Amino acid sequence: MTLRFLTVQLFIGIAVANARNDSPPTPEKPWLPPGLPKYEGELAHRRFSAAESGSHISINPRKVYGLAELIDIAERSNPDTRVAWERARQAAAGVGLSESAYYPYLAASAAAGYDRAFIPFPTLRVDQEKLLTNPSLADVTIVGGGSLVTEARAYRAELNAKWLLLDFGERSAVVAAAKERLMMANVGFNGTHQKIVFQVTERFYQLGTARQKVLVSQSALQAAQTVEQAVQARVDHGLATKPELLQAQQQTAQSAFDVEAAVGAESDARVALVESIGLLPTVPLKVADLGQRSPLEQANRSVDQLIEQALSQRPDLVAKLANVHAREDEIRKARAEYYPKVAVDAHVTESELDVSIAGSKFFGDHQPTYGVFVTASVPIFDGFARRHQLEITEAELRAAESELAGARDGAVREVWKAYTDFKTALRKQDSAAKLLTASQNAFDAVLDSYQHGLSTYPEVVSAERNLTSARGVSHDTQSAIFTSAAALALSTGELARPSTQMPTRSRR
Repeated sequence: MTLRFLTVQLFIGIAVANARNDSPPTPEKPWLPPGLPKYEGELAHRRFSAAESGSHISINPRKVYGLAELIDIAERSNPDTRVAWERARQAAAGVGLSESAYYPYLAASAAAGYDRAFIPFPTLRVDQEKLLTNPSLADVTIVGGGSLVTEARAYRAELNAKWLLLDFGERSAVVAAAKERLMMANVGFNGTHQKIVFQVTERFYQLGTARQKVLVSQSALQAAQTVEQAVQARVDHGLATKPELLQAQQQTAQSAFDVEAAVGAESDARVALVESIGLLPTVPLKVADLGQRSPLEQANRSVDQLIEQALSQRPDLVAKLANVHAREDEIRKARAEYYPKVAVDAHVTESELDVSIAGSKFFGDHQPTYGVFVTASVPIFDGFARRHQLEITEAELRAAESELAGARDGAVREVWKAYTDFKTALRKQDSAAKLLTASQNAFDAVLDSYQHGLSTYPEVVSAERNLTSARGVSHDTQSAIFTSAAALALSTGELARPSTQMPTRSRR
């Protein structure tokens, strides 16, 4: 049975060693890697849990969801938040792992075994007369031999303990670096939420803008139909030519095409919004229209105040500052490698040994053994490994400091640009409203004048196009105000910022 088992193991080992670990044979065309159908079959039949797929979020098909509700759904269903959460939990476990070096290490082991051995034993012949008169080894002759068989049964239980007492700050540096990485993961988690909030906000306004463009294109179609009817009436009375009517019909057809294109863009914007939330496009989600209230909170603060706020609370800057601290702790750890380490090493063992010789009865004893040692070790020469490691950590620190400085400058530029875009959008709002009013009045006047034979058809078409453009500009400006306000809040780190108020603890 044992031989058969070993034979099977041998063939399995040979099969594993000869398994195909190939790469594509040529770069010209795709290929079928070994085992790909297995993965594709598993993927086709894999069933994701509710937490993995986001299907645990209940969507009411009759309810119209506003921006705040969509953001709440996104933060609960978007897989990026779960990934960032697991990374933060991993970093927290890393802190606990590093702190375990402060505790003693205990290990228990047990062993039991049987050993059978033999000792060659010669058969001797001795000349007793010569040995008595003149003792010599030459009087002893080996005439044969045999063996002495021994058997032993051993039982052993052991408890080892090792405790590092002094390491000149190496463990504290490792723990501090792990805590900095935890801070990086935590603010990265908050940064993920902020990015998701901004993405949902931006795509919500993009959907609102797409809806407004549908309305604009429909209004343009109605205007084109009105112009076509006016041209048809003049043609019927012999006051307009056939080419003018054909051009009016062409404009109507173009406006109808623009309506369909706008409807398609609205559908794409809706899919993008649902995707940013973390839902499937098949989910029946009703989204509210854009509001009319402009976000004026950021407009009351100066750009210097916003920059100062960004430099003190942006998650990416906090993460890069924590990275600098982690590199400083790595340097402390590398320098601690030059100093000795003092530890306590102890063991307690209970052993039993039974021995049988030449088929005799087993004899033996069991006794405890124990010991305690204080050890000190210091590396004297390691091929300059410690020096090179210290140089590496110092270079990483300088790189982290440069990254922090670059990120700080980038944050200033982002705040400045977002602030400028927001202010520009606010200034455009009044101008867009005036432009829309003037374009509407101009179109009405030119159309009425054309119907009375006082204006030409090109003037009507030009007024119609100006009106359509003014309507689009008005809606784009309104959407730009909301989007730039969200971008400004994101650039300052204010978007979806957690509360800094510490929770109060009840006294017992």
